[in-house]
Amino acid sequence: MLFVVYVVSNPQRPSYYNHFVWQAEAFLDGRATIRFPVADGPAGHGNDLFQDVVPAAGPHGETTGYGLLPFPPLPAVVLMPFVAIWGLSTDAQLIAAFIGALDVAIAFWCLGRLPIGRRVRIATTLFLGLGTVLWYAAELGTTWYLAHVVAVGLTLLAIGIALSRDPAAAAGEPDDEASLAAGAAARRLGLDPGQVLAGFLFGLACTARLTIVFGLPFFVLVGGGGDRVRRAGSAILGLSIPIGVLLAYTWATTGHLLSPGYEVLYQAETASYPQLAYHPGWGIEDPRYLLQNLGLFLGGLPSIMPDLPDCAAGAPREFFSTICPIVAPRDVGMGLFLTSPAWLLAFASLRWFGRDRLVTGAAIAVLAIALVDLMHFSQGWVQFGYRFSNDYAPFGLILLALALEAGGRLRRLGYVLIALSIAIVAWGVTWGHLYGW
Repeated sequence: MLFVVYVVSNPQRPSYYNHFVWQAEAFLDGRATIRFPVADGPAGHGNDLFQDVVPAAGPHGETTGYGLLPFPPLPAVVLMPFVAIWGLSTDAQLIAAFIGALDVAIAFWCLGRLPIGRRVRIATTLFLGLGTVLWYAAELGTTWYLAHVVAVGLTLLAIGIALSRDPAAAAGEPDDEASLAAGAAARRLGLDPGQVLAGFLFGLACTARLTIVFGLPFFVLVGGGGDRVRRAGSAILGLSIPIGVLLAYTWATTGHLLSPGYEVLYQAETASYPQLAYHPGWGIEDPRYLLQNLGLFLGGLPSIMPDLPDCAAGAPREFFSTICPIVAPRDVGMGLFLTSPAWLLAFASLRWFGRDRLVTGAAIAVLAIALVDLMHFSQGWVQFGYRFSNDYAPFGLILLALALEAGGRLRRLGYVLIALSIAIVAWGVTWGHLYGW
């Protein structure tokens, strides 16, 4: 059902920003650099409008016709089989819609590992799929949003496996003979195989969205393996495999462990977009941006009764009018709790902070990822809502589900807020296409 919703939400899918399709083509050709710049041609769009490519210079500083993308490469790896068949005409946005729908299915499975009832499980799943900016990301599916939907699903898989092995959550699935044998071998090494797998999947998610790595405390507190040291060691071992590959890839392609391309783009965007209030003297990750970005995160408002030329000329105010609207979203984004007010319920679970490992681990993960995201210079410009919230939504979903399970008035309020969130995000998706975002 969600796949249909995501596809119908964006039936045209103009793929102007398909960086990962070009990256997948480069990987299939045995290169890390993409062909760049490529002008539009009869076969479709080129990539000369990309502003996120660092041109690769030759040994004497000459242009080479190639460039390097700074983005973590996992989404391009996901697209490689499709690009091998359809080439540059690959519809990455349609694939993003499918992956987004798969994310929601994984969320339903993951929530089944929690001690919650079926109604709460269904309501929480619907909230993720339709009441958060995952809907906007999945139906749009351009470069940055494809990275989000890839990362969300992998994070949910990692969380679900950790929950399945944790006695504080639901009992989970019984082990078969093969897994028992593998578990015995791992235990001789002092490891928990399920936690290693959870860490590995979590590490894969980080190779789509780097800041998710700060959710690691969840896997220190939640999962199998008995004591905290064993849980942490198992998860870190699994995590280190994809993260190590990413660091090796970045070193091989740039000569640095962290891509310097972001610094180049940061300075370029600072000069090109003064309306975003970037500061060239500040770092890409800077605590000073935390205070600046909190305003958007907590209180970013839509544009209400905007003073536009057509309005001044007498055009009537209409709800879905781009020339004289009553209210419209802002391209810099909007506050998290305004666009998805059901997230407010997650705070009710904090009463168990420090007493329940699930709540404590999820809350620390949300806070750690959110703080790092807020210190980033960019907060995801040209968007509906606050897209960076996808980074910690899988962990926040646990807090929301446990709060709903408490029942009573809180559950009834939660259902109302979930319905309101779905209505607001539907409004935002509609406006995103009216504006051509």
